Amino acid sequence: MSPKESSKNNAARKKPAAKRSAAKAPDDARTFLRHSVATLAYRCGKATRGAPPEFAEFKAGPTTRTPIQILAHIGDLLDWALSQAEGKERWRNATPLPWEDEVKRFHAALKRFDTYLASKKTLHKPVERMFQGAIADSLTHTGQITMLRRLAGSHVRGENYSRADIRIGRVGADQSPPPERSEFD
Repeated sequence: MSPKESSKNNAARKKPAAKRSAAKAPDDARTFLRHSVATLAYRCGKATRGAPPEFAEFKAGPTTRTPIQILAHIGDLLDWALSQAEGKERWRNATPLPWEDEVKRFHAALKRFDTYLASKKTLHKPVERMFQGAIADSLTHTGQITMLRRLAGSHVRGENYSRADIRIGRVGADQSPPPERSEFD
């Protein structure tokens, strides 16, 4: 068999497999995005839980955002992701609420987005785009809040997050505690 014929045979064999994985990808991708949303709920929940009242306005430097501005931005990102999923993409910069209200807004936005993802409604934006935009950015900002907690003297313990009890659909403030011996300073 010539290299040209071999190449055609390989291409022919690859097409059905590609079609199978493409047909399966939307549900798998949707499930992965829901797990990512639950991961965000767990990690940002830990970063915001127990913060002292003065933490909301902490400034690490003259040009940095305050924790409340960062948390409000995360809420804006989640609202944006939902609007993308619904096919009505829009961006809105919300005025930050008091800390506890902004934490509630965060979890409510996660719940709305996760509920839409859990439905069989059409996703009008590719899952990968929603992840690489709003969700990845929110995880970055969660790390910023965690770092600011340490700088403000109210640190959040490190954790081996691969051991965390993160479950799809659990996006509220009530998260499982870290497993034994998974946290560290």
